[in-house]
Amino acid sequence: MNKIKNCRKINLTKIVDAHDGVLSVASAQNEIPFNIKRVYYIYHFESQKSVRGHHAHKCLEQVLFCISGSFCIKLDDGENQYQYLMNNPNEGLFIGNNLWHTMQDFTNDCIIIVLASDYYDESDYIRDYKEFKNYLNNNHFEN
Repeated sequence: MNKIKNCRKINLTKIVDAHDGVLSVASAQNEIPFNIKRVYYIYHFESQKSVRGHHAHKCLEQVLFCISGSFCIKLDDGENQYQYLMNNPNEGLFIGNNLWHTMQDFTNDCIIIVLASDYYDESDYIRDYKEFKNYLNNNHFEN
């Protein structure tokens, strides 16, 4: 994964309380490298053939956690591609800006929670891969 620009794993501490479960905590500006302005979750996939994402963000940063089940995320920084299986509830994935991502192969019990650095803004999305490549080339990003 270290070949992909602007992306890294985030491991949360697991606090095991004997027979009473496991607690993991994510705090803004600590484990999460930004102030959290929006939290959303994705669940109840109708089919393992469901596909989400297919976009990049110009500014938004996110951390994804798969808190139940599993899914596969494909990442593309314009030069390198990487595929990663998300299946550990205390292991998140930081997805910075200018990073194309696609999620698929969801299990029936999959629940994804996303912590985002800003509020929803459609103008921040790049939803066409050719436009994404042109955006990167025209702006000469150094991630």
